[in-house]
Amino acid sequence: MPDIMGKMDIAFPNLGIYLKNVPKTITIGSFSIAWYGVIIAIGMLAGIFMAVYAAKKSGQNPDTYWDVAVWLLIFSVIGARIYYVIFFWDAYKDDLLQIFNLRGGGLAITGGIIAGVITMVVFARIRKKNFLELLDTVVYGLLIGQIIGRWANFMNREVFGRYTDSLFAMRIPLEMVRGRDIDSTISEHIVSGTNYIQVHPTFLYESLWNLMLLIILLVILRKKRFHGETFLIYMGGYGIGRACIEYIRTDQLYIAGTKIPVNLVVGAAAFVVCVVIGIWAQIMVRKGKIQLIDYSKVEPFDTTKSGSMEK
Repeated sequence: MPDIMGKMDIAFPNLGIYLKNVPKTITIGSFSIAWYGVIIAIGMLAGIFMAVYAAKKSGQNPDTYWDVAVWLLIFSVIGARIYYVIFFWDAYKDDLLQIFNLRGGGLAITGGIIAGVITMVVFARIRKKNFLELLDTVVYGLLIGQIIGRWANFMNREVFGRYTDSLFAMRIPLEMVRGRDIDSTISEHIVSGTNYIQVHPTFLYESLWNLMLLIILLVILRKKRFHGETFLIYMGGYGIGRACIEYIRTDQLYIAGTKIPVNLVVGAAAFVVCVVIGIWAQIMVRKGKIQLIDYSKVEPFDTTKSGSMEK
């Protein structure tokens, strides 16, 4: 591995991988498009298709999810941006127009999830749908979006962790990262005569963690016992994974006036709450107070027979 990396290069030295000229934008003539936006858009589109697939398999009308997707995309992006800006206010208070500049990143998934759940509550009430069933289905799309979306962070050279020399250690040219993302563990290991930092690729960790969660949820797609169970597994699983990964990230969002990472607290709290609710739900199931899903009455939705009529 070279001591002096090219400005646009990225390396994984312990895996023997050296990527040259990894672009941040796509240039067409005089017009440029940020890879960040392209990958986020691909993740959103793939997420819609995954939610539609899950809906069909669980006997729901997929048109419902095409309808809700429009509102989820709008309000989840807004929520993700607002959440990020609130906890990184110092970076925007002197230039408010930068709040609307998404090319450089700055979307917090926690804010997106919160806004998405609120959107689903309203949608379920208006369309008279089972809110928990909607949540169970949408999480499949959400996970695909997260799995793909984290690679937008890779293209942006962001969402990395402290210094490491582990198997997945990643090297990035120093000039390509934001100064505020370099903590003491990183700066102390910058070797004289080199121009890179070596860090945990936390974007990769989260992408792989979410992939594992998706596989688990696909296995239980038609095995969950009650509506809301899939969402509980997702929130608990994602919460504990995010809390662990957040611990080593260097671009943490902090609770005002403290050095406590807000997403570490939120993730850990989500895990604990979901475990408690899960235990309570199992007790209620045994007592017969929660209605179980009768899969003998659930058939995969046949769009060829239904047209676009709501089921």
